[in-house]
Amino acid sequence: MQSQSLSAFQTSRYDTSVKTVHVFVALCDNKYQGIVPVPAGIGNGQDPNSNLYWGCSAGISTYFKNSKEWVFIKKYKTDYVRLERLVFKHKWKKYYLVADAYDGRYIKECTIDFFKSCAGQVKDTLQINGHTVGINGNGKLIAYIGHDGLMDFSLNQRFQNTDSLTRDAIILACKSKKYFTPLLAPTKANPLVWTTGLMCPEAYTLHDALTSYIKNEPVESIRSNAARAYARYQKCGEKAARNLLVAGW
Repeated sequence: MQSQSLSAFQTSRYDTSVKTVHVFVALCDNKYQGIVPVPAGIGNGQDPNSNLYWGCSAGISTYFKNSKEWVFIKKYKTDYVRLERLVFKHKWKKYYLVADAYDGRYIKECTIDFFKSCAGQVKDTLQINGHTVGINGNGKLIAYIGHDGLMDFSLNQRFQNTDSLTRDAIILACKSKKYFTPLLAPTKANPLVWTTGLMCPEAYTLHDALTSYIKNEPVESIRSNAARAYARYQKCGEKAARNLLVAGW
């Protein structure tokens, strides 16, 4: 059951002049996910504060809080599935970023919520700084960060688009183009950045992709910015990063 702090603002109308990026993060989890184990301190999917994909220096929480482009607005404590929600506002553009940290054992639920949002099957709102902003299927861009759980489990649901709207999507998980394509295609989402091979889904790739996205730059620029960030932090060649991070179908 969700806390009152989240559910109080779930209304049907929202400010369409304000855009939202909604990020679904499946916390890294040595115990409950089929990953190559990481050090125990950063692989506890029940502890966002120290988690590789959330509280570490390149995790969503820490990296965006240190960003020169985004301002941290608010933290929500949610429920046993989503351990917390963070809200950021872009410094110069009318964009909010809403990031949800899912307990690592609930990676399947995180994945389902991502697809439902891409399809417009789930739509919601959030009240921030006097604005009622759209989240889930009301968001402009929907992102997934974490282990590719579709390597370990299958989903029987069909995520058919419900409203003919095309949302943008970024999927930072290992081999996400291969595994996410069958379920993403019916949502009609537009994949801006996803992957062809194994990768580390840390926050800098999303951050720099958003730098281009919010400027309304072409898809190739968004993808290139993401690849440069990945190459810089992973100390690999930019050509390799561009082969890994691709755009479109």
